Amino acid sequence: MKVEATSKPPIGKGQAWLLAARPKTLPAAAAPVIVGTAIAIATHNFSPLPALAALLGALFIQIGTNFANDVFDYKKGADTAERVGPLRVVQAGILTPNEVFAGMWLVFGLATLCGVYLLIVVGWPIVVIGVLSILAGIAYTGGPFPLGYNGLGDIFVFIFFGLVAVCGTYYVQAGRLVALAWWGAIPVGLLATAIIVVNNLRDIETDTKVGKKTLAVRLGGRAMQLEYFGLLAGSYLVPPLIWGLGLASGWVMLAWLSLPLAWPLTQAIQTQKGRALNPVLGGTARLELVYSLLFAVGLALTAL
Repeated sequence: MKVEATSKPPIGKGQAWLLAARPKTLPAAAAPVIVGTAIAIATHNFSPLPALAALLGALFIQIGTNFANDVFDYKKGADTAERVGPLRVVQAGILTPNEVFAGMWLVFGLATLCGVYLLIVVGWPIVVIGVLSILAGIAYTGGPFPLGYNGLGDIFVFIFFGLVAVCGTYYVQAGRLVALAWWGAIPVGLLATAIIVVNNLRDIETDTKVGKKTLAVRLGGRAMQLEYFGLLAGSYLVPPLIWGLGLASGWVMLAWLSLPLAWPLTQAIQTQKGRALNPVLGGTARLELVYSLLFAVGLALTAL
C-alpha cells in the first residue's frame, strides 16, 4: 500500500506574529529595566507605576524594532533562502511587508502611550529618550544608512540597551541620575552587545554575500570571538568595581553566580559556526537575563 507523505501544516497568522515579535529577544529589553529599577530601590527612589511603564515601553520598542528588522532586511535582500537564523515571516511569505509595517507602527504607538504617561510623570526628557529609541530601532536596518549594515550595530546596542535603558528607567523613577545608574548600565550593555556579536558571527557568510557590512564582516570571525570574550569579561569586572568605589554593597557580587552559564558559551563560540551558533545566541540572551536578575537583587539589597 502506498503511503503519501503529509506536508507540514502552514503557520497561522497568530503564530507568524509571535515569530515576528521574536520573544527570545525580549529579555534583552527587560534586563536593563530590571537593573534600573533595582538601582532605584537601592537609592530609595522606587516608583512602581513608572517602572511598569518603562518595562512595557521597552518591550514594545523591542518588538517594533524586530518587526522593522524583518521587513527592512527583506526589502534590502539580506534575508534569503540561505539564512541560518530563525524563520523570518516576510521572507517566508507568511506576512506581507505592509502587514508587518502596520504592526510596527501599532507597537511603536503603544510604546508612545507609555511615553505619554511618563511625560506627565517626569517631563520632557523622557520624550527625547523615547523618540531616539524608536528612531534608532528603525534606523538599525532601515533608512539610507542602516546602522546594522554599516558596522555600527554593536555601539548602538551598547548605548540603547545599556546606558539609555538603565539610566532612563532610573530617571523616570528618581527624576535625576546618579553615578550608580551609569555604572550599573555598563554590564547590561556589554552583555546585550555580546548577543549581537553572536548574531553577526553566525551570519558572517550570508551577510558577506548580500553586502551587509557588519563588524563581523569587516573584521572577521576571530576578532568577533575576542570581542565576545572582552564583553563578557568586562561585565564581570564591573560589580567589584562598583563595590570598591563604595557605590553599592558587596551584595552586587551575586552577579558572579552566573559565571557557570558564561564559561560554556566562551568555549562554544570558539568552535561553532553558522547555524550551530544559534544555541550560543540563545544562551547569551539567557546569560544576560540571569546576570541582570542576580545583579539587580544585589543592588536592591544595598538598600538594607
